[in-house]
Amino acid sequence: VQLQASGGGLVQAGGSMRLSCVATSRAFDRLDMGWFRQAPGKEREFVAAINWSGAASYDVDFVKGRFTISKDIPKNAVYLQMNSLKPEDTAVYYCTADSPGLTLMTYYYGMNYWGKGTQVTVSS
Repeated sequence: VQLQASGGGLVQAGGSMRLSCVATSRAFDRLDMGWFRQAPGKEREFVAAINWSGAASYDVDFVKGRFTISKDIPKNAVYLQMNSLKPEDTAVYYCTADSPGLTLMTYYYGMNYWGKGTQVTVSS
């Protein structure tokens, strides 16, 4: 599974940004997908996950009401729409994927496939 993320950059606090990620896979025709992030000096943390059909998603409290994860099945892509960005959202964001079969909450602890990451910087 290969994951290619894009859409990172610099934005002012209160602004919006959309991350995109396209998955290519020879082994799986269905993928659960998600996003993690890692800020400088901090541990990697789970942001959100969505199941292969896009019918179910799971995210953490600190992004509720601000971030939305969505999926485009024909494109095998996942998106993270980030609104009301805060300086503490500054991090490298990683697109992730896994073969379906686990509950989305399980992905809080990690997923099997990772992209290279895209930098998101929110200025105050």
